[in-house]
Amino acid sequence: MNASPPPPARPALGRDARAAAARAVAAVQRGQSLGAALPPAIAVLAPAERALAQHLAFGTLRWAPQLQRILEQLLDKPLRKRDLDLQALALIGLFQLLYLRVPGYAAVSATVEAARVLGNRPWASAFLNALLRRFERERDALLARVEQSPEGRYAHPAWLVERIRADWPGEWEQVLAENNRQPPMTLRVALDRVCRVDWLLRLRAAGLSGEPHALVASAVVLDQAVEVERLPGFAEGLVSVQDAGAQLAAPLLAAAPQQRLLDACAAPGGKTLHILELTPAPAELIALDQDPLRLARLRQNLQRTGRLASVVCGDLGDPQAWWDGRAFDRILLDAPCSASGVVRRHPDIKSLRRPGDLEPLAARQRRLLRAAWRLLAPGGILLYATCSLFRAENEGVVTRFLEHHPDALAESITAPWGRELGQGRQILPGEAGMDGFYYARLRRRPG
Repeated sequence: MNASPPPPARPALGRDARAAAARAVAAVQRGQSLGAALPPAIAVLAPAERALAQHLAFGTLRWAPQLQRILEQLLDKPLRKRDLDLQALALIGLFQLLYLRVPGYAAVSATVEAARVLGNRPWASAFLNALLRRFERERDALLARVEQSPEGRYAHPAWLVERIRADWPGEWEQVLAENNRQPPMTLRVALDRVCRVDWLLRLRAAGLSGEPHALVASAVVLDQAVEVERLPGFAEGLVSVQDAGAQLAAPLLAAAPQQRLLDACAAPGGKTLHILELTPAPAELIALDQDPLRLARLRQNLQRTGRLASVVCGDLGDPQAWWDGRAFDRILLDAPCSASGVVRRHPDIKSLRRPGDLEPLAARQRRLLRAAWRLLAPGGILLYATCSLFRAENEGVVTRFLEHHPDALAESITAPWGRELGQGRQILPGEAGMDGFYYARLRRRPG
């Protein structure tokens, strides 16, 4: 098994951190995203414990399918639904014993103490103590049994293993391994304001280190993740956090001055900002999204960077409610998807996604692509993008669209990254340090 990196804070501090992480993991198991569950769970913690709680929550969810199988071997009967936070704490305890450089006695002791913080269950501490110590005694035999299952061997739900294997028969094991690795922190330098070399000098002057990405001109990969407040020029908009794979969208869109642009499904705005960085004086850029909370983050990013865009809350599939009838020269459709290409960055996807989600998502993608096409001017370009690995959401959507739209021409994307498909280009997780992304560029025939 591949070990996860050590936590960024001293493990011995983590009594309340472990309880907070358990609350967040339990919320994910109830169906909430980690991005929504974690901030309120850790808000009251001191900075060191907050960092540890975050590390524990992410790490536990990264290995959750495997840890859950181990827990099933240790339990005589399943825990009650009302004890989901205690189950989450047991998973956190197992994660520490398997993947953190924490002495076993310290991990068990701190996890048992966290059970007291979680609530008034006198039996919980003794229960956890016995469970974790039994795992230590029987570790090798338990792991040998658990690794007979896909969940135990690959730390992915069995259906996800099979789906990735079906779509990527030559690469599936590497994809699964990359999904279990902690991703790098990658930044986008605003090249219209600062040269990447100059910004890297500022980074080193601040006592931090990173390297320019080899394939993406605006990307810098940090040697170690840090709080954004420590990044030189972050508050002024010189840099933003964005995976290198996501930074490919704006150059592929190839927008020009005085063109009318639409960033559909735009929030939280990383690609919107990048388009503005690359496109001086567009006639207009509309940043559209139907989620008001995510649009609030987009507005914050625009304000931080001093960029201007028309922010519109609306549904791309219902343009009558927001569109003025004037066609767009360029449209970026970053379509809602399974997010199967960013599992390493969002490990809660392993717990939240279900096999039945894929066809409804593909149907929605087809609907949004048809709707966006009606807004595109003759001769214009629509860039279809997802962070999915599944062909049904990517090449399948584009191929079906082209079959029904003779005015659409798929342009070949020639690049040193990813792999060419029948339609579009796919990056798999970990390739050149990037997340998994799919891009297809469609031009509307003139006339």
